[in-house]
Amino acid sequence: MENMNQLLAVRRQKLAKIQEMGVDAYPGLSERTHKIDQLLENKEKFVAEVKVVTVAGRLNAMRRQGKVGFGNLSDDSGKIQLFVRKDKVGEENFEIFKLLDLGDFVQITGECFITQKGEYSIRASNVKLLGKTLKPLPVVKEKIVDGKTERFDEFTDIELRYRKRYLDLLLNPEIKRNFEIRALMLREMRKYLDNDGFLEVETPILQPLYGGANARPFTTHHNTLDIPLYLRIATELYLKRLIVGGFEKVYEIGKNFRNEGMDKTHNPEFTALEVYQAYTNLDGMMDLTENMINSMVKSIFDKEVIEFQGTEISLAKPWKRASMTDLIKEQTGFDSSDFDLAKIQDFFKEKGIGFDEKAGPGKLVTELFDIYVEPKLIQPTFVTDYPKEVSPLAKGKPGHPKLVERFEFFINGNEYGNAFTELNDAIDQRTRLEAQAALREMGDVEANVVDEDFIEALEYGMPPTGGLGIGFDRLVMLFTNNVSIKEVILFPTMKPE
Repeated sequence: MENMNQLLAVRRQKLAKIQEMGVDAYPGLSERTHKIDQLLENKEKFVAEVKVVTVAGRLNAMRRQGKVGFGNLSDDSGKIQLFVRKDKVGEENFEIFKLLDLGDFVQITGECFITQKGEYSIRASNVKLLGKTLKPLPVVKEKIVDGKTERFDEFTDIELRYRKRYLDLLLNPEIKRNFEIRALMLREMRKYLDNDGFLEVETPILQPLYGGANARPFTTHHNTLDIPLYLRIATELYLKRLIVGGFEKVYEIGKNFRNEGMDKTHNPEFTALEVYQAYTNLDGMMDLTENMINSMVKSIFDKEVIEFQGTEISLAKPWKRASMTDLIKEQTGFDSSDFDLAKIQDFFKEKGIGFDEKAGPGKLVTELFDIYVEPKLIQPTFVTDYPKEVSPLAKGKPGHPKLVERFEFFINGNEYGNAFTELNDAIDQRTRLEAQAALREMGDVEANVVDEDFIEALEYGMPPTGGLGIGFDRLVMLFTNNVSIKEVILFPTMKPE
């Protein structure tokens, strides 16, 4: 710690000397003329033309020998060597160069040339400080072993990487690729939906009543109105109001917030896509899902098969479609399609699985699916025919009073999205939400609440509608081959140190 304090003190002393020289250590503008990759891609041209260029970036290597200095400068496009001579830049400017530290932001004006050792470099005619660093960056060392680059003293502490993402990005440049892919996925998702005639909209994050999912909300208070407000747990109920209002194709990509547990696939603040389309149903949402994700993977990777943790995942169409009870029977031999509560409870007892005796058959069937089926769904699979008991916002399946027209899709043992033929019967919707409210009274804190305004909107009429929600962060995990959601969120929620 004492050594570190000395290093910090030395940097501040250098800053004071620079300021005593009348130099602004934190100017507001750079006169950069080229990104580094432009110089690297046209080496012969820039050397032959002896053209004066100005580059800017972070100093990440430096050594001085008397009146000569070398360094490496990097920006977000590449890295280039610097060559600084005292007689070229002048005595005062060379003094500034001598006061630089690794990590400082600098601007270099000069000419491109090839050194005697064959190194493509910039011969500096001026060195300008753009930002003095007060703390040293952790040092990551590299060396070539058997023709391969090996890294030492890497910045690998997971907790520290997430807390100080800026250092993670600086010292582990491969991490940047996760977020570049995330940005490409957002762009391609929007492009697909926009081209398909959907309108992107925005709905409230602060809501007087939360709904659209089974989850606990974050609660806040509006001082002027003196009312409680909730951070939204889903965008569903507002987007369906827009279908009532006459829009036929809408979507929103935005943040949702759920006051619940955290693990490798859950973060309290997450990004979701929700899509609603009038005059279609569950089948239309399946087609949209597989077409959109297939289009995204081909656009980004130019292929339909990706590797996730050593397993090849094919996103080629068509994806498998199967009912929940058929999949349970396929894995266990147990037929739960009649939803006979006593028979289902006996199966739990036979297998030695604990269960809530207050739970209905629909909830227990869903638990069987979670245990026996979900982990084995490796290739993309649409799971259909969900119990009405666990699907309060989905339209009932004709001829099957205990089922609804709903699917979730699974890849590599994880759920990525949820879709319905939306319930547009206001009377049925009230009955189901009141049943959810009864569950809340019995202690289910994640059950839905009765939203009177939403029910009133349905009373004005909503056409047949298909709705879809996709957990965008999880999809990024799949595309980037990551098993933790924290790897694909720039600043994940962390417990205070």
